[in-house]
Amino acid sequence: MGRTHSYATTVTWTGNKGTGTSGYRDFSRDHEISADGKPVLLGSSDPAFRGDPSRYNPEELLVAALSECHMLWFLHLAATSGVVVTEYVDRAGGTMAENADGSGQFSEVVLRPEVTVAEPAMVEATGELHERAHKMCFIARSMNFPVRHEPTTRAV
Repeated sequence: MGRTHSYATTVTWTGNKGTGTSGYRDFSRDHEISADGKPVLLGSSDPAFRGDPSRYNPEELLVAALSECHMLWFLHLAATSGVVVTEYVDRAGGTMAENADGSGQFSEVVLRPEVTVAEPAMVEATGELHERAHKMCFIARSMNFPVRHEPTTRAV
């Protein structure tokens, strides 16, 4: 195996309403996600689990991490393959199933990158670049559920 990389974040619960977790409805799920030298992200649980809908929840952040990882690999591969990308937007979505005991798991995430390239001759190459990006993405490779992609590409 090659080099290893370490990542450190801090998650701080900010939802104590004065009585801690004395009851299921007596505390907020609000928290802050931070890493040295970076802006704080405001987190909570999914609104279905008593979370604040104005804050990011872990499920959204997982879908975003998969989307971001794929995009960064795709852009890298495009640059090294002579494909000039001028726009990239991904409207990704994930599906999570809840179990009877309250646990759950993701059943899939679908990435839907919409890519614009500089010339019509570059459109065809993007399909293979998405395949390669999917195989290279560290985060997608770590998941135990399918991460699919349904890309569309157009030329400027």
